[in-house]
Amino acid sequence: MKAAVYYENGGPEVLRYEDVPDPEPGAGEALLRVAAVGVQGGDALHRLLAPPPARPHVVGYQAAGTIAAVGPGGALREGQRVVAFMPAGSHAELAVVRERDVYPVPDELDLRLAAGIPVEFGTADDCLFEFGRLQAGQSVLVQAAAGGVGLAAVQLAKAAGATVLGTASNPEKLARLGDFGVDHLIDYRREDVVERVREHTGGRGVDLVVDPVGGSTLETSVAALAYRGRISWVGQAGRESTPPRLDALMFKNASLNGVYFGGEMEHDPARTRALVEGLIARVAAGELTVVLDREFPLSEAAEAHRRVESRDAFGRVLLIP
Repeated sequence: MKAAVYYENGGPEVLRYEDVPDPEPGAGEALLRVAAVGVQGGDALHRLLAPPPARPHVVGYQAAGTIAAVGPGGALREGQRVVAFMPAGSHAELAVVRERDVYPVPDELDLRLAAGIPVEFGTADDCLFEFGRLQAGQSVLVQAAAGGVGLAAVQLAKAAGATVLGTASNPEKLARLGDFGVDHLIDYRREDVVERVREHTGGRGVDLVVDPVGGSTLETSVAALAYRGRISWVGQAGRESTPPRLDALMFKNASLNGVYFGGEMEHDPARTRALVEGLIARVAAGELTVVLDREFPLSEAAEAHRRVESRDAFGRVLLIP
């Protein structure tokens, strides 16, 4: 099969398009014929920082497609349409996945859209509700709201009756965010985010911040909080090496939760399975929207990673084998 692989850490240029042996599913596993890969920010971070466990190594942890084969004793069926989460291996024509990490996709839902649901919407839901304790009538600031998790959080928060503030890097992105439920738009490159938050909340600050950026942006998130507010910190997209200063949390009696949906999938699979299945159903019913930015052929995986890292994307970048 063809796959996008790397032999050493580095920028997108380390990705190569090569022939590698077809993987084979074992007990409790299935072989996925990949139709679409939802390229995650974490995929790019793994390529950059995580030493490859084998050479060549196939990166990537989310893809949708059809079941090509089932391991011994498996309950899935060949030809079944699914989306799957995996520790690695999505950037390929075929991938081995654990059956417990496979979610059925309704016939009416495009597999390309399904490739952008479990991690993005599951993470956003946990940031808002499981750890963020967001309630109707409260306010939430979504940092980097034009990303995959950001767009999911905006929609879920709005549907739950919250007032949504969102940041993005240019007027074009901000204009589009309004269509997905952002009540107050903030251009973080041209405006003082904290000032604008206080302006829109009567000087109080927001009840919750969803922050996938970290670094100095996390300091801004703390400053934007109301007294006893909460932050769901879900990533290091800013890639800043200097740790943020968080002492201001103490004076607000505020709280900071790290959120890693992959960890929840491992530690509480019953809860997260029900959550993801419900989110897939809501997308299929048109209640939620998976926003696609651009599609690249698998042979152009390096370009897809560059697109993700550029911060120019609005929504999810896909790879198509």
